[in-house]
Amino acid sequence: MSDRQYDEGTAPGYAPEVGVGPHPLPWPDDPRLEPHLLREGDRRNVTDQYRYWSVEAIVADLDTRRHGFHVAIENLHHDMNIGTIVRSANAFLAREIHIVGRRRWNRRGAMVTDRYQHIRHHADAAALAGYAAERSLPLIGIDNLPGSASIERASLPEQCVLVFGQESVGLSEQMATACHAVYSITQFGSTRSMNAGVAAGIAMHAWIRQHASI
Repeated sequence: MSDRQYDEGTAPGYAPEVGVGPHPLPWPDDPRLEPHLLREGDRRNVTDQYRYWSVEAIVADLDTRRHGFHVAIENLHHDMNIGTIVRSANAFLAREIHIVGRRRWNRRGAMVTDRYQHIRHHADAAALAGYAAERSLPLIGIDNLPGSASIERASLPEQCVLVFGQESVGLSEQMATACHAVYSITQFGSTRSMNAGVAAGIAMHAWIRQHASI
């Protein structure tokens, strides 16, 4: 290895510390702030706006500006991508997340973002469809099924549930049947399908481009 000297933050393997340290005294008089974070520092993966805020305060603030789309994910085979989809749903500020099938899911990929979202469980596709019908929320499936329309040309409803299936198998037959429409993401390479977490992020951003104030 060369004897070249590296500046702090540029050496191989160096990971800059995230967040902020303890808040200087006197502490702000703000009920949204968490005393132990003020005392010890806030190293969470949150935007600077929410430094030192309690989880409850962050959720309450997000609730004032959540978007009109929900995200539903089939959890039939304990898909590792669910955490990634939840993380994207937080980034795009989905109103709610619905886990369909198994109640337990792998939270590792969510990187703790599930704490800031409202998550519901539904036993099966019929239960989700009933919940959505009561609230006049159309189910919009995302899968490259035969007959699916291109999401690039779709007019997505402002209030809806974007539904994602399992990695490799996609939407179940029951879920596809329950959907009001099914859209696919146009691909140009040789592979038949893309990663479920990637597809979910693309679909959510398609909604954002049509309806969000940017």
